[in-house]
Amino acid sequence: MKTGPSYRRKLPGRERRRKSNQDVFDGTVQKTQVWLNEIMTEMEWHDHPHKAYLALRTVLHALRDRLTIEEAIQLGAQLPMLVRGFYYEGWTLKGKPRKERHKEDFLAHIKDAFREDFTSRPESIARAVFKTLARHISPGEIEDVKHILPKVLHELWPAERTGAERRTTESSGLRAAR
Repeated sequence: MKTGPSYRRKLPGRERRRKSNQDVFDGTVQKTQVWLNEIMTEMEWHDHPHKAYLALRTVLHALRDRLTIEEAIQLGAQLPMLVRGFYYEGWTLKGKPRKERHKEDFLAHIKDAFREDFTSRPESIARAVFKTLARHISPGEIEDVKHILPKVLHELWPAERTGAERRTTESSGLRAAR
């Protein structure tokens, strides 16, 4: 049995504006900028967004390569779209997760990326990026990620935050993204 076309009634005052492609991209650029600004502030890299980008990208790659494939994908799902793009950039599944068990091995990847910047300290960079991740990724996902990592890398993550601290950070991040 065929039916005629269905029409939805438009209720006054309830018009929904569809997000345009531009809105989606603007939103992810703004969210990414918030993350980069947090890293720049933490590292005191004022007016050096390229260093913050390199730090975020390098630490995310080092982290991703030590996670199981399933956990790496779950973490990636919580990243802003733009960050997710460079998180997956160059990822190959062969030989993953890496079995490096020492903090020095993890930090060597960061040191290599910043080899021409003698003022950058790999441990501080890892801590700044992990602090940003802890602010924006769900606590459950952060715990899953930490559970997979060797215990020696847990000390690079910030101490547990209370729900009030998380809500304050989230609301300030929302204001900054608007």
